[in-house]
Formats: sequence, C-alpha cells, structure tokens
Amino acid sequence: MSGAGRGARIVILNDFSRARGGATGLALLSARLLAERGREVVYLCGDAGENPELAAAGVTLRGAGGRHVMARGRAAALMGGLYNAGAARFVRDWIAAEGRPDDVYHLHGWSKILSPAVFSALAPVRGRLVVHAHDFFLACPNGGYWNYPRAEACALTPLSAACLASRCDKRNQAQKLWRVARAALRRALFSFDETGPEVLMIHPAMAPLLVRGGLPASRLTVLRNPVTPFRPPRVAAEAGRYLLFAGRLDPEKGGLALARAAARAGVPLRVAGEGPEEAAIRAACPGVEMLGWKSREEIGVLAAGARALVMPSLYPEPFGLVAVEALGCGLPVVAAKTAFLAGEIVAAGAGLAVDVADEAGFAAALAGLMQDDAAVARMSRNAVAVAPSLGLTPEAWCDGLEAACARAAAGTGDWNGASGTGKWGGASGMGEEDPGRAGGRAAEGGRAAGTGRVAGTG
Repeated sequence: MSGAGRGARIVILNDFSRARGGATGLALLSARLLAERGREVVYLCGDAGENPELAAAGVTLRGAGGRHVMARGRAAALMGGLYNAGAARFVRDWIAAEGRPDDVYHLHGWSKILSPAVFSALAPVRGRLVVHAHDFFLACPNGGYWNYPRAEACALTPLSAACLASRCDKRNQAQKLWRVARAALRRALFSFDETGPEVLMIHPAMAPLLVRGGLPASRLTVLRNPVTPFRPPRVAAEAGRYLLFAGRLDPEKGGLALARAAARAGVPLRVAGEGPEEAAIRAACPGVEMLGWKSREEIGVLAAGARALVMPSLYPEPFGLVAVEALGCGLPVVAAKTAFLAGEIVAAGAGLAVDVADEAGFAAALAGLMQDDAAVARMSRNAVAVAPSLGLTPEAWCDGLEAACARAAAGTGDWNGASGTGKWGGASGMGEEDPGRAGGRAAEGGRAAGTGRVAGTG
C-alpha cells in the first residue's frame, strides 16, 4: 500500500489483551497482521496487558491494569462502568508521554473496562481516530437494539423519551437507567458528527441502526470480518450426529433457548463455551455435553463430527463470526432469524433461520435437520460455496484496516469512489442497499481492490 499513512504507527485500543469473544479476537488479529506487514503497532488495553504471543509478534503491549466491570464490587462497577478515570488517565498519559503527531488510533471494544472515559482521552486525537463498531453500544444503551423481556427488536430512537421509559434491559430497570446514563455520558464526552472519526461496521445492515442512534451516514464504512474456516472443507455434515454451539454463555447469546429446544427435540447437543448460564443450560438439557472454552483448533475437531452449528442469539447479531467460520468448512448453520446473516444463509441454501422464542418451532427445525441426510448434504455443499462472499480473507481485511488508517492519517476519512469501492451512501440512499447484495460486493471489493469497503447507494 502506498500513500498517506503508510508509515504511521498504529495504536490499537481495546478492553482486553486476551480473547474471550469475537471483538477482542479481531483486535488482537489486527495487531498481529499489521505487525507482520512491518507496521509499528502499539496495543493499549484496559486489563493487565498480559499476552506473550502478542509481544512475540513485535507488538508493544501496555495495560491499564483494570478488570471487567462485572468483576468489581457493586459501587466500583457502578461508577467505573460509567467513567473509568484510571483508564482515561492511562490513555491520556500514554498519549502525552509516548504519542507521536502522526500516530493513528484504532478503538475496538470499550464497554467492559475502558468505559466512555476512553473517548474523553481520545478527544485530542479524534482527527486521527478510527472506531470499530462490533456491536451497537455507540448508539443503543443496551448495545443490541433488543427488548429482552419482550424478546423483540427495538424500534425506538436511542435516548428518546420512549427509550427512557422502555423496560428493555436483560436485568432490570435500574440497570437500564444506568446504561442510559452511560450512553448519555458517552455522547457528552465525544460527538460523532460529520467531522468525526470514521466508523467501521462489520455488516451493512448495521448502518440504519447506527444512524438512528445519531451517527452520520457519511462516516460509516462497511468492513466485513475476516474469516478462516475452522478446518479445511468439506466436513461430511450429513454424517454428523450432534449439534454444536460455540460461544459465550451469556443470556443474549441464546444458549439456554437452544438447550430447551434441543431437549424438547431429543437431539444431542455439545456446547463449547463458558459463562453465567452454564448451570441453567445443564438443567434445561440434562444430556448436553458442556465442554468449556475451546480453542479454534479444538472447535475444528468438534466441527468434523457435527451435524450443524447453531447460532441462537436473542438480539440482532451484527455478524456472527463463528457462523461463517463453520460455513467455510461445510457445516450448515441454524441461525436466529434476527441475525443479520440469517437471510444470506437461507438464500444460499446453507442453513436455516428460526424464531428462537418459539420453542416448539425451534425444536421441530432441529429435529428435522437431524433426520434429513440429503438436505444436510446439500446445505453443507452450499455452505462451502457461499462462505467466501460473507466475509473477507484476513489479507483483504488487513488491506481495509490499512486503508482506513491511511485516511485517518491524511486527516480526510474520505474515499475516492474511482477506486471501485466507497462510503455507505450518505443522505441520498440510506437504507436502500440490500444487505445480502452489499455483503457480496464487500467481499469482492476486498479481493479485487484490497479493501473490503462497500459502495453505497448515494
């Protein structure tokens, strides 16, 4: 890559230095890939910053020494989750002592340790900042545009009067009001306007929801996630004899709903993951095999014997990296119909979309999948065919990251439409683009133009 920003140091900021979720895994991957390309990379994190593998890759690692907001005492979590003064001081002091005038900053996850305080610390360098939207916390107080008690998508404008009155939180209304306060504080500390940082979305269908939350369409860019299949294709899914879930066992991930449906259908289920719902999942499905957290390699072994991977997220899952990793090796995916990838998976004949809240219907879909070898074989072949269009290669994704950093370093954040890709679309075409078609072009753009950015409709 040539042009402005090629030699600028890239400073990555994220809550964690070790992966226990997709966003942190991507932040770490970006650091490694950029370092492999000879870029100078600094990784600032909210935790202790203990990752020998990252340091061995040539990345400078610095940690604030913080803990997950839920691992603190009640009072510390209440205040620190709103504004982690220690994290803000850590970032601000590092910029003052070690920052360079041409450094480019790339913020990934911030809601678990760094808190909205990180935006205060980054305000002086906002002209050289790129923000990655792995979820909806930039716009929605609960991060998912999802009403948990009603099990339905939220159509309200974030922080509107109706939003404030809505009892949408997965815990209680007091927690909702705390989240509202955090979202309001983030807006007060840092404004995303037409002159603000470029925001990288992981799926084109995120755009209308981010715009509803106050982010300008002109600053949104699609950069689908990088995907490497769990194992080489194709696994003989039609010979698989169990369903597989891989991910965090948090309420919004839908593991408990899957356990109940699997128990009702009488189908074998293996769960690779950890989290607060582990005991409830065991109780709901006595025959379930709880495997704990597994590495990518171990999940690849599990995928070889599975019938399908199930992604039953209760909220609108913006991407679902595990789903595309499974599709890439030939494993069909049963996705919640609210997931942004669900329509693309069904259209390709690579899996099913289900209403997770309909236990009987969910169970019937799982049972049918276990009984129809021919249908599963077709889905498996289709999965291998469609997977490359749903995500980017790691190389194309890294090209997109470098391009975004170059735009930030140049102080423009703009993109030359003549290159074959472009911004989301701006005021003239917001929301008109079909997410499925946009996703296909995103992947094509990544391989052809080396970016993975998608042309909008404006």
